[in-house]
Amino acid sequence: MDCIRLNGIRCYGYTGYLPEEQVLGQWFEVDLTIWRDLSAPGESDDIADTLDYRSAIEAVKQLVKNSKYALIEKLATAIANAILKLDGVQQVRVQLCKPNAPIPDFGGKIIIDITRANG
Repeated sequence: MDCIRLNGIRCYGYTGYLPEEQVLGQWFEVDLTIWRDLSAPGESDDIADTLDYRSAIEAVKQLVKNSKYALIEKLATAIANAILKLDGVQQVRVQLCKPNAPIPDFGGKIIIDITRANG
């Protein structure tokens, strides 16, 4: 199956379990893999036959910037649901990274990785 990958969508948001995360915010990084048939645009060379990447990127940015969920699992699901509504999308994988989680003595990243499909 064909797919489009959008990596490194970085934006500031207010999702987090701790109250200060929803007030002060933090950076999030999102990678998307979007499955859809790419045979038509591969032949036509017409943007109308494919996914306009800007719409997917904008959907992610708006959700990250404007949501105040307690859990990043909820934010990842909201992103997946928004992408699945875009024309022709059959399936989406959302990798949502919280690179600076406020956890003492933890310098790693927290990544939620979900895959959702239409139908």
